[in-house]
Amino acid sequence: MAGTVIIPWYATGLRANAFETALNEIAPVALRYGATSFAVYRSNDDRYRFQQFAHFDEHIDWERYWDGPEMTDFRTRYSSWYQVPVLYGWWERTTGGELAQQRSNGAIVNPAPLSSSQ
Repeated sequence: MAGTVIIPWYATGLRANAFETALNEIAPVALRYGATSFAVYRSNDDRYRFQQFAHFDEHIDWERYWDGPEMTDFRTRYSSWYQVPVLYGWWERTTGGELAQQRSNGAIVNPAPLSSSQ
């Protein structure tokens, strides 16, 4: 069953910027383990707070990533850079959407308005 893992990280004192760099380096490794997308977000209200997202089609692929040598090394190397425990969760998407913008010769073209005809 497909799902998105959300990993809440909280950096320790004066390490938020360095932790952001390290987290941005490890996050794309999820693609090697079958993730179809990944993202890292940093809170604007609390600059020590991060959310890492990775979408997997199979839960086992997530487990391989989390328990893999790269992530194990990351957690070991930077263990003093974030608060423990790290309580991640497997989330199932129930709905979503996005506004796709089309480009024409480098200019953004506004999407067509919804039709009022039935």
